[in-house]
Amino acid sequence: MIKSSADFFSRVMQRWLPDPFIIAIILTAIVFMCGLFIERQSVTDMANHWGNGFWALLSFSMQMVLILVLGSILAMSVAVKKGLVWVAKLAATPTQAILLVTLVSMLASWINWGFGLVVGALVAREVATVVKGGHFPLLIASAYSGMLIWHSGLSGSIPLKIASQDSDALGQLLAGQTIPMTETIFAWQNLVIVAALVITVPILNILMLPDKHKRVSFQVKHKNVPSIDKRGLTPAEKLEHSPFINYLLVMLGLVFLWQYFIQGNGLSLNTINLCLLLFGLALHVSPHNFLNAAKEAIGYSSGIILQFPIYAGVMGMMVGSGLATSMSQWFVEISSAQSFPVYTFISAGIVNFFVPSGGGQWAVQAPIVLPAATELGVSINHAAMAVAWGDAWTNMIQPFWALPLLAIAGLSLRQIMGYCAVILIWSGVLISSLIYFLY
Repeated sequence: MIKSSADFFSRVMQRWLPDPFIIAIILTAIVFMCGLFIERQSVTDMANHWGNGFWALLSFSMQMVLILVLGSILAMSVAVKKGLVWVAKLAATPTQAILLVTLVSMLASWINWGFGLVVGALVAREVATVVKGGHFPLLIASAYSGMLIWHSGLSGSIPLKIASQDSDALGQLLAGQTIPMTETIFAWQNLVIVAALVITVPILNILMLPDKHKRVSFQVKHKNVPSIDKRGLTPAEKLEHSPFINYLLVMLGLVFLWQYFIQGNGLSLNTINLCLLLFGLALHVSPHNFLNAAKEAIGYSSGIILQFPIYAGVMGMMVGSGLATSMSQWFVEISSAQSFPVYTFISAGIVNFFVPSGGGQWAVQAPIVLPAATELGVSINHAAMAVAWGDAWTNMIQPFWALPLLAIAGLSLRQIMGYCAVILIWSGVLISSLIYFLY
């Protein structure tokens, strides 16, 4: 049944799913029309909401791009690549390959979502060279399934946001209090949901493996890195190949981080990016190696860079027209204390289609979710994690974050989305059930 469902969704997606850029434009049109007919906004109003929102997330989008680029640079270091090759050799059969790729991508995504996207794709590529007879699109879909747990991990933007003392509007909603990560990421309820997904999703992915005659193989062509004769380098080129330059910056960053953490500050998107930068500099050894990796990594983020302003415009229309508020408020009105986390999870999954950014989505939903949670007697940490899980859940069929992974794999969205749809259905049932009984 699972295999036939995967085949069905794959056929549908191959025929009907357009390019991710087209999807962003279609979502823009849908929200525009909903603003006109549901919220009674004028054409001029909706155009203004779109234009005002178009550049509203530049700061946050830069943080997100850096997470992806710096995570990619780290994953492309020689030390990490050798580790990936060693890990790939642990698989000997197509089913073992799927199991391995899923587990590695989940672990990496829990550590950092950008790192997980790249590591998952690179492990899938390495496994494709080691294990014959596998199905490469399913391997890449398995790698992408790691994104199911990113928002419950160390780079989750919502847990990190509420753990920091901010003076902005969202910080004021919390009345100056912070929610430590022991009550969100490391809460036992959250860890149970993570464990359930880590156990069941690899099995689901294995069950979707198509018959042998339908499988698509992929042969990785390794790049030959030319050796460099350092004796003929100019003084400027010697600086570019000098480890001293990288380690000077690494030491400076470590001193800052040491002072930062001993003062009681916690993880944030900025500190995570700084850690990724320092690890990348250290493992690539020289500026020359680091910058070469950066050039390739930046190419992976091109789809995100182009589409983020479009989705920011969609978010501007969602917020400015009141659509996001109406949608979230409707779920709040039909909720009880017991059902509120589940409805919050579902509403977050829907909003994620139009605002595919954890931080941006929190900016939309927090003003509705937090007061409602307080009124219903639901803990703030449970309400916040319900939004986080909803955001991660529908990433399975929201193409925004699949773009860098597909660029590394050399595949189209159509080739993996059928499998992702099956993962979406199963994970939605599992996560919502556990949220209902645990929250």
